[in-house]
Amino acid sequence: MSINQLIIQNLKANIKHYYLYIFALMFSVALYFAFVTLQYDPALDQTRGSIKGAAAIKSASVLLIAIVAIFNLYANNIFVKRRSKEIGLLQLIGMTKTSIFRILSTENFILYFGSLIVGSFIGFSVSKLILMILFQITGVNAIATLHFSTQALVQTFIVFVAVYLLIMLVNYVFIKRQTILSLFRVSTSTEIKVKRLSLAEAVLGLIGITLILLGYYVSSMLFSGKYTTMVELFTAMIFILASVIIGSYLFYRGSVRMLLNVIRKKKNGYLDVREVLSLSSIMFRMKSNALLLTVITTVSALAIALLSLSYISYYSAEKTAKNDVPSHFAITQKDDADKFKSALDARHISHKDTTIEVLQTKANLEGILSGKMSGLMVDPSDMTLSVISDANTPSYDMKPEQTLFTGTNDLLSKFMSFKDSGQLELAGQHNVTPLTYLGSKKQSFVSWYFTNGGMPVAIVDDSVFQRLKQDLVPSLQKKSSLYQGIDIVNETELPTANRIFGDLGLDKDDRGDSRLDSTLNQKNRMGLMMFIVGFLGLTFLITSGCILYFKQMDESEDEKPTYTILRKLGYTQEDLLKGIRRKQLFNFGIPLVVGLAHSYFAVQSGWFLFGAELWTPMIVVMVLYTALYSVFGFLSVKHYRKVIRQAL
Repeated sequence: MSINQLIIQNLKANIKHYYLYIFALMFSVALYFAFVTLQYDPALDQTRGSIKGAAAIKSASVLLIAIVAIFNLYANNIFVKRRSKEIGLLQLIGMTKTSIFRILSTENFILYFGSLIVGSFIGFSVSKLILMILFQITGVNAIATLHFSTQALVQTFIVFVAVYLLIMLVNYVFIKRQTILSLFRVSTSTEIKVKRLSLAEAVLGLIGITLILLGYYVSSMLFSGKYTTMVELFTAMIFILASVIIGSYLFYRGSVRMLLNVIRKKKNGYLDVREVLSLSSIMFRMKSNALLLTVITTVSALAIALLSLSYISYYSAEKTAKNDVPSHFAITQKDDADKFKSALDARHISHKDTTIEVLQTKANLEGILSGKMSGLMVDPSDMTLSVISDANTPSYDMKPEQTLFTGTNDLLSKFMSFKDSGQLELAGQHNVTPLTYLGSKKQSFVSWYFTNGGMPVAIVDDSVFQRLKQDLVPSLQKKSSLYQGIDIVNETELPTANRIFGDLGLDKDDRGDSRLDSTLNQKNRMGLMMFIVGFLGLTFLITSGCILYFKQMDESEDEKPTYTILRKLGYTQEDLLKGIRRKQLFNFGIPLVVGLAHSYFAVQSGWFLFGAELWTPMIVVMVLYTALYSVFGFLSVKHYRKVIRQAL
């Protein structure tokens, strides 16, 4: 048999092991090529209100390279070790290590570059679809075209050729360093099978669980007011990251085995076949898989958390815009408002107008604050507060000695928590007005321009308002003291009114705000982030799922003699598969559940920085991730079914 015939024969014999690897490689190439095509697509930077997304796409493509390179190196390492006996046999019949390396390189070249060509074609084919998805998510009105970029193709080939050369270097070093005897032992020494749980491992397991719970606790307290300076907040974040990652590693290293050992001891060592195939197998292999599972869990948690936070911001865009701009349009100067109204009237666009006078006063809020203010370097006894009259808020009628705060939000409450009632003081240039605080409402009456960076707005009785107006501190007042809100009666005419607003230049230099523009801008920014994080998360999901699948392929081959013995003892395929299903539930479920828990606490600690909605966006992301991740568990069970069928 010639070397060429040997290569073809090896490809035919191993293609059943490579099919998912080839799929993942083609998927990675397609996604990378599509990403780079977007980077060079002129439509990305030439649309109205253009998204300058090339830099973000470029950064994402670099991360994509790292994910793909690590995946390919790991997958190649598994396959080479599985073929170590084959390599040893080739050496026994007199073939040199250089010739063997040439055979492996040729096989890899055919598979790798065949996948690269097919993947590039798929990437080019779906690039228009991806661009359409990007435009849809970011709210950009533009026509997506099928754009072929020679630069993108060249860059893709350069990157993947570099990854291929790195893989070949790893294979060369492996073959050169191994002796014939060691090659026959590689496949049996890849897993560290520990037969007995030591006291040290049990202690490390308990420490791991403690570190994870401690990280969760500090995460839940991050913005509660306990950490009052930026240094304390930063230190707490670093501690959370280190505690959770180290805790996860120790959890996999000792906690899982410890918990399973407790279950086994409760049964006095008498395990049925399902438990032998699941609990025992996981116990013996979990220690050697600890680092891999820690990496998968950490990156999964990071991907889920970032995608959840970006989706929270995207999902909350309209609600956030409504809080910042209570009317469809908010204008600060009377002349600008009159000009805009005249333009609307000229186009026969009906509108409803609101005018609210807003004063800026000194405020002493010490009596209504509960606890410390987290991270805010301000004196609560000397703050600036916006004040409006209850004459402009028909739904709230204040007595002369009362005040109510409006425009509060979840973000403010994390840094400045107010009591349900108490006493406060509003001060003018000469006089101080004591008032009874009645609580706060989230409803906003004036735009973000008047809120001094997100502070609440106080409603007072009109008589108090007039008294404060006569005693103003000039240095505190804004350029304009009038909030002028304009609402379009027929919302189908809102886009036309918004174009008029922009044509008049009222959206520049703090002259005014458009709720529609605010919504679109937030969707634009967070939509791009969600798009990039989503595709990177999908890439990692596919690659990490494949890695776990390859590990199960590896384990199934090691355990094949066990299945043969069990089948000869009379156990059916279904008996063995019940244990295998439970095993896959642990293998894929443990890192998934831990990753979801990590991401949940990460999102809970800071979701209010991104938007007004939490549960719906987070649950949607977690359910989708779980569903896609579960596919690899089902594929693993299917592969085990095939191995069990062939065992007898």
